[in-house]
This record gives sequence, C-alpha cells and structure tokens, in this order.
Amino acid sequence: MDKNWIEIEVITSSEAVEAVTGILYNTGVQGVAILDSQDIKLKKENPGQFDWVDEIIIDVKEGAILRAYYKKEDNIDEHVNYIKEAVDKLEQYGIDKGKGLVTAKKINEEDWENNWKQYYKPTKVGNRVVVKPIWEEYTRKEDEVIVELDPGMAFGTGTHETTRLCVKALEEYVKEDSVVFDIGTGSGILAISAAKLGAKKVVGVDLDPVAVDSAKKNISYNNIDNIEVLYGNLMEVVDGKANIVIANILADVIKILVEDVKKFIEKDGYFISSGIILERKADVIEKLVECGFTVEKVNVDGEWCCIIAKA
Repeated sequence: MDKNWIEIEVITSSEAVEAVTGILYNTGVQGVAILDSQDIKLKKENPGQFDWVDEIIIDVKEGAILRAYYKKEDNIDEHVNYIKEAVDKLEQYGIDKGKGLVTAKKINEEDWENNWKQYYKPTKVGNRVVVKPIWEEYTRKEDEVIVELDPGMAFGTGTHETTRLCVKALEEYVKEDSVVFDIGTGSGILAISAAKLGAKKVVGVDLDPVAVDSAKKNISYNNIDNIEVLYGNLMEVVDGKANIVIANILADVIKILVEDVKKFIEKDGYFISSGIILERKADVIEKLVECGFTVEKVNVDGEWCCIIAKA
C-alpha cells in the first residue's frame, strides 16, 4: 500500500473556514485539518471550558489554515486550480478570503494522520454537549452530554462557530418527543447531539457519500439506535415531518432550502439554520419571512449567526 499523499494547504480567514471546507469537499478530499486562530482565542479566553490549547498551533496568529489530503494519484493540478479559483470568488459572496493562498506538497500517511488528530481534543461546544474524539480519554462532568466522534473524512468536529451555535440551539429546543431532521449532517455531530439531548427520532441527510459513511460510523460509537442517515440532496429523500429541521450549510443553500422546508415541519415547529455570515443575515431573514416563517431568535458567535425560525 502506498503511504504517500498530497497535502493542499489553504491560508484564509476565520470567516471563510466553512466556505473553504465546502470547496475542498467538492474535490474528493480524503481528510481535512483546520487550524483556526478564533478557536485558539476562544480556548485561551475560556480556560474552564477547554482542556487544551495545543502549543503547536499558537503560531496561527490570525486567520485560518486548512490542510486537505489526497492520494498522490489524484489529479492534484486540477484540484489546486479549482480551489484557487473558488477561493478567489469568495469575495463575490461577501466572504473575506484572507490571504487566499493555496499550495501543495507531498506528505507521508503517518504525518497526515498525526497532523490533524493532534489538534482535536475533547471540547465543550454547548452548555452541556462535549465532543470527544474516540481516541481521547475524558471524565464526564455532571449534566454533560458526551458525543463520541471520529470525523475522519467528513467535516464537523464541533470547534467552528456555526457548529457551536447549532448545538446550543438544539440544547434549547430539543424535547423528549422531538423529531429532528439534520440536513447536511456531515460527521453526524448535530444528529448525535440531538439524539443524546433526548430527541425520539433523528434523520440525517447528506449529499456526500463519504459524510454518510462517517455519520453512520460515529452513530455506532455512541450506542444510539434512533438515528437514520440518508444519502440525498436536501429534503428530496426525507419523508414525514419533524419538530425541528436544522441545517448548518451556507446562506445561499439555506435560501434554496427555505422554499421547500416548511412543509416538512410540524405546526409550531422550528427551522434552525446556520453557516450564515453576518453580512448575509438580513438576506436569509428576508427569505424566511417571505416563505411564511416567524424569526424568533438570531444568535451570533464571531462573524457567524444562527437563525431560529418558527413554522
């Protein structure tokens, strides 16, 4: 088995992390490591909530570095060109690309594995939810909900602002009889959180087969049996209605989703959407109102917001 891989590094802004991650997952990437200065700042400012601040990443003074990994036989030149063009276009959507620097180099498989696992430790992402990588030890504190996770090739480790916003919203709105649809489930972190917070049924959906496999594996690590993961585009594969539909995607995709999602939500249910940079907040709210939603709350973390709308 060949142990050589290609690492593509993108130096960007913290604001652009989710958008760049989406770009990378359009290229058949095998894994992504994210080093975000905002995460480091958060951990330093809230030492009681985090068990670590890895000294190796203190050098990320500002912005973010994303490292994506590919098998060496992949069409790297094509991927690099696509990533460069897509990153350059971010500013057309109101997203600061930061330096927007894209480079590639060869790397050994062991270096790849250690490169991203060393940055990923147990992290409290909500008031109760703690995301714990399966290879780490952690002693549960009273009232904490532990989500066991191996993100592997699928995005979603819990450290990004939008994920934290979504988890906190789930902590507030999930009830014992809740049915939750998680659209764009990724690693399954939100679906698992919803189930562990007491939802009676959870359905996760993702268009990326790698994410579907990753979510299913992560569900198995948590010993829960009330989550179904489906491969498909947005609401196309979902049947029935939910009390909560949650989507941590991007503003433009959420605007498309809004047009269809209300018919999948029970009366007085909620649509929780995130992945929305603050500059796009009014745009998404306008679309929600246009489609008959009542915006109940807008929560903000850094440059991102989470909108809770009632059906």
